[in-house]
Amino acid sequence: MTTNTEVVGSSRTREKKIKNLNMKYSADRFMKYVFLISALISIASLVVITGFVFYMGLKPFLAEGYSLGAFLTGSEWVPSADLFGVAPMIAASLFATAGSIVIGTTVGILTAIFIAEIAPAKISGKISAAVELLAGIPSVLYGVFGLAVIVPGIQNIFNLPKGQSLLAVILVLSIMMLPTIVSVSETAIRAVDPAYKEGSYALGASRIETIFKVVLPAAKSGILAAVVLGIGRALGETMAVILVAGNSPAMPTSIMDSVRPLTTNIALEMGYAYGTHQEMLFATGVVLFTFILILNVVLNKLTKKAVK
Repeated sequence: MTTNTEVVGSSRTREKKIKNLNMKYSADRFMKYVFLISALISIASLVVITGFVFYMGLKPFLAEGYSLGAFLTGSEWVPSADLFGVAPMIAASLFATAGSIVIGTTVGILTAIFIAEIAPAKISGKISAAVELLAGIPSVLYGVFGLAVIVPGIQNIFNLPKGQSLLAVILVLSIMMLPTIVSVSETAIRAVDPAYKEGSYALGASRIETIFKVVLPAAKSGILAAVVLGIGRALGETMAVILVAGNSPAMPTSIMDSVRPLTTNIALEMGYAYGTHQEMLFATGVVLFTFILILNVVLNKLTKKAVK
């Protein structure tokens, strides 16, 4: 027979359990709002930054009557003479990015293959550690290295009066891309199912044939993601490029010419620019933003096709 004390105790236990459950549900609801607010802050940051850059960058064309076509195709950048043409900067950014993609992607993927598939465990571990260390070097030190080693090397090898050039920019950016491309590509290659390689060996394929005909195609989505991240690093780099580019706002006609990419143009002049000059630098940022957006969309589509 149940006593009053047992009934009271059981009732208190149920109340305690209900209270604990209510506290858990309240904590869940609270954390849901914390997550939501965090996501909204991220989205709001993107919207505010993008909106501000586009507002300032489009202002001279919409409110002040400047020609967008002349801005994009003009070959002269002389703010004191009210001449704002970014075609040389666009060309420099495109050439530097394309060159660094060719060199950085090739060396990076081959390095990732060596680490993941060829090198013994002790050696691959040391190389991976060195690559990770390379990723932690500040960008300005890459620029200092380029200025002290790459620029004089180009100057001496090609017998030029000045070694600061598009070639120097390409080489520095290629080195800066390596940590990202190597790390992500290595992870993608290691993630390939070993059964693919075993099947290839069973059919008589050599190790190199298996790597290039089986492993790389199976890991291509991850490798493309590595290339996308590497391109983002190359496009957004400023400090290292300033030190080795020569910063000449002229249309490059040779890989040995001094250049001024879009990021460098903004960094060099934004500190003292005002009025229309400042707005045109924001317009340069809009061009850079649009260029990166288009490139990311194209590469993302390629990555999705690779997954399929």
